[in-house]
Amino acid sequence: MKTDDVKQYSMGLAVVCLLSLFLFLGESHFHTRGEPREALVAYAMIDEGNWTLPTTNGVDMAYKPPLFHWAVAAVSSVTGKVTEYTSRMPSAIALTMMLWVGFLFYARRSNVQVAWLAALITLSNFEVHRAGVACRVDMLLAALMVCALYALYRWTERGLHGVPWWGIGCLSGAILTKGPVGLVLPCLVVGLFALVRKKATLGRIVLSMTGVAVAACVLPACWYYAAWQQGGDAFLRLVVEENVLRFLGKMTYTSHENPWHYNVMTLVAGFVPYTLLLLFSLFPLRRVRLSGSLSARWHRLADSLRKMDDVRLFSLLSIVVMFVFYCIPKSKRSVYLLPVYPFVAYFIAEYLLYLVRCRPKPVRVFNSVLSGLSLLLAVVFVAVRCGLVPHTLFQGSHAAENIAFLRALETLPLGWNVVVLAVPLVVAVCWLCAPRRSARQTLYAGIVLTCSLLWALDGVYQPTVLNVKSNRRVAERILREAPGEAVYSYITRTAEGNRLHPFTVNYYLGNRVVPFIDFAPSAGVLLLDEKEYDGFTARYGDTYELEEWAESRYKSCDNREMTRIYRFKRKS
Repeated sequence: MKTDDVKQYSMGLAVVCLLSLFLFLGESHFHTRGEPREALVAYAMIDEGNWTLPTTNGVDMAYKPPLFHWAVAAVSSVTGKVTEYTSRMPSAIALTMMLWVGFLFYARRSNVQVAWLAALITLSNFEVHRAGVACRVDMLLAALMVCALYALYRWTERGLHGVPWWGIGCLSGAILTKGPVGLVLPCLVVGLFALVRKKATLGRIVLSMTGVAVAACVLPACWYYAAWQQGGDAFLRLVVEENVLRFLGKMTYTSHENPWHYNVMTLVAGFVPYTLLLLFSLFPLRRVRLSGSLSARWHRLADSLRKMDDVRLFSLLSIVVMFVFYCIPKSKRSVYLLPVYPFVAYFIAEYLLYLVRCRPKPVRVFNSVLSGLSLLLAVVFVAVRCGLVPHTLFQGSHAAENIAFLRALETLPLGWNVVVLAVPLVVAVCWLCAPRRSARQTLYAGIVLTCSLLWALDGVYQPTVLNVKSNRRVAERILREAPGEAVYSYITRTAEGNRLHPFTVNYYLGNRVVPFIDFAPSAGVLLLDEKEYDGFTARYGDTYELEEWAESRYKSCDNREMTRIYRFKRKS
């Protein structure tokens, strides 16, 4: 490995991350309840000056530890305001850090080109890219867990001698991001690897990993104690619910409950578009017939694992242990598997190099399919701009929303957007029209096409469509028509068990919305779910008068229910 090559690839990776992640972070308004819920915690930290356990929605403490929110608040303090851009920036920085550290890790132990491809594949698959541009804790957790794995692996190379300070620091950060799961999995993977490779005796491995775990818990313990001092028993119940009962499947509410094979489907879907490449590559392969007894096959598998080099074995163990672990709890989400993606990408990178060298046809087909998709996307956009797509095409309950999406694309201002939209088109034409395609062109064309499509989606298509779903305009109307009035929400139902709030409207109102039930207001503005109207009037009809605003009806982007705006006051 040449140092100059590593520097060049590192600089290239930095440029790719800058172009892919940081240019369009603030283009999309918040349009789901997850992002504004996290941004509100950072907003409350700055507004209240409480960096331990701030309160959002008037009554709620944060469901997750504060490291991600500290990062959002720190970035936002520099700019003076918590915005969509600053709230998503920690995720983009975390992904960049994970890619860079992973590239150096594999480049020094395997092959520079494999490390480079693995980083690009990790960056440009659907699941990781989506998490890297979102205001959620999952990308930061994944980055810290993966970097802890790399650091602890280096520790095993030294025979578990010394203190793995970087690993301990990453583990502490992972605990402070989402709880003990950020500690358990890296220690489990590295401990098992050290045992399989006989880096030390079993007793020493257990003792060493226990020491690392205890050291990593020191800083988080300080925060947990301070938060308990502030939140009391309610905080303890929340910690047990989120970290113990969730794993055991005994939560007081249902949360993302899915069968074990859900993780298989999400991992396959998450690696789109590279899943297509793997699928195309299966057709030319010859069928392999399994011979021998089950015992003989098991011995062959065990022998191949013993002969596997350390980096491959470590990567394989990271995949298997974390994947199996996340199959155990009833609660499953696609983002839980984010720490698995860099290690899977490493094997995909090796496979891609093999295909280009020995069986390039599937790679060329994959590149041509992506080129065709780029051309099709451009044709559809031109057709929409020219009014060739009739609004009557949309029928049913979502027709109005789909028509609004179409109108947004029809009226999209051009200018710089044309440059962004032209990039995937130009790349596709260059691939399709190339007279001779070298192995290098074949290797990188698919990745460049994928990145260019993501660039156009992040920069133009998604913001244009998704901003239609956002309730930002609702909040802006309330600011105009009721600038000094208190704002309340009335929602008694729950979504997946968590107490519902109009998080998006609340974010754009500056954390002004509080639950009606928890207060005894005399007057103000009320956001009332249409399905809650009868219950509200039955409970409070004798106490309050309601006056609906003109054109008040809107669909909440937090729970997808129709909501109305009222002005209310106590009856005299």
